[in-house]
Amino acid sequence: MDSIALSNRDVAEATDGVYLAQLAAGDRMSIQHFRIEPGATVPEHSHEHEQTGFVYGGALTFVVDGEEVVVGEGDSYAIPGDEPHAAENRGDEPVLGIDVFSPPRLDVPWE
Repeated sequence: MDSIALSNRDVAEATDGVYLAQLAAGDRMSIQHFRIEPGATVPEHSHEHEQTGFVYGGALTFVVDGEEVVVGEGDSYAIPGDEPHAAENRGDEPVLGIDVFSPPRLDVPWE
């Protein structure tokens, strides 16, 4: 078993104000931590990986097929693989959360 502290992981700025830290990864899934600063945007992208996540601070507005979905503190979400999506922090505080990807997504920042 591996135990990995967030404080021991490298943090990558994937795009302005969007910070990702790869945590643990296995053969069939991986987990990463994210911090998205106020006003920062994750541009629309897609990937083969199924993505589930949990927000534990702030609120994140996802845009999927032109529809906006706000995911707030204590909320979780699921995004099917290959579904284009974007996200934006429209609040006044950083958004903090975790994402789980299957299969593992090891390309931080994303391509």
